[in-house]
Amino acid sequence: MYKAKVIIKRKKSILDPQGKAAGHGAVLLGFKNITNVRIDKQVEFLVNVSDEETARQEVSEFCVKLLSNPTMEDFEINLEKIDEA
Repeated sequence: MYKAKVIIKRKKSILDPQGKAAGHGAVLLGFKNITNVRIDKQVEFLVNVSDEETARQEVSEFCVKLLSNPTMEDFEINLEKIDEA
């Protein structure tokens, strides 16, 4: 079994309105060194398979079909093997 952590990021060419608002808020609060804020999302779940290759393939397909919008977003997959209790 694997624990999957998927980070979904807007592509650099796509405007990130939440990031832009947070960056503007940082300026208003006096943070002079905060720039280029981007806000991503992270999704965690378990994958009940025995090998990493199968887990990565299934997670990738899940991301493409449901979790992300491939036109606007990229994703990064991190897998951690966990012991079944």
